[in-house]
Amino acid sequence: MKRIPTLAMTLLAALAAASTACSSRRPGPAYENVRVPPAIDLRQHEMIGVVEFESSSRGKLGPLATRRFTEEARREQGMIRMVDLGPQDQALRSVSRDRWDPAAFQAVGRDRGVRTLVAGRLTVSEVKPDIRVAATLRSGQITARVDATLEVQLIETATGASLWSGSARATREVGHISVLRGRAFSFDADDPEAAYGDLVDALVGQVTRDFKATWERRPAAY
Repeated sequence: MKRIPTLAMTLLAALAAASTACSSRRPGPAYENVRVPPAIDLRQHEMIGVVEFESSSRGKLGPLATRRFTEEARREQGMIRMVDLGPQDQALRSVSRDRWDPAAFQAVGRDRGVRTLVAGRLTVSEVKPDIRVAATLRSGQITARVDATLEVQLIETATGASLWSGSARATREVGHISVLRGRAFSFDADDPEAAYGDLVDALVGQVTRDFKATWERRPAAY
């Protein structure tokens, strides 16, 4: 009868002990995805008056950004009551004011029955045409790389205080740009969403994050 060497027996015993320890070890904690509510609950700020976003360029960038912002901001918030106040100058004229200040905010709040205002500005800071335009050409249709910034605020009408502000910056390829005299550019398209919808979506997607729920991976609760 052959004897198993002492070293081999020791190794077998160690392996058996390790196997027993592994089989008795508890499994690691389970994880689950937990929905985290939006940082801002818009229901707490109703009614909300929306002032059409200003734009540093000609065309329909401002109105499109306003509409996309309201759509995205309320997408995960349920039924939110909002009132369209039109462009800034129109909203001011409706309360016989000529500038935005606490008195104007209060007047709009009383006149339109809104508790909070949404106001924003879209700034096109840089336009990089993809083609050169001859010096003798007064105008032409081109595409360009556009660098834009969107800034939005929630303003309390009773006090004029800023409740929240957000900003975003994006660069995209934009079509249907008209080159006017000098260095002026106009975003003038029959279909604005096709021309610069991607740029607006990129900006709005960033600036509305606080209005959307997020998901976190956490240990499961038993």
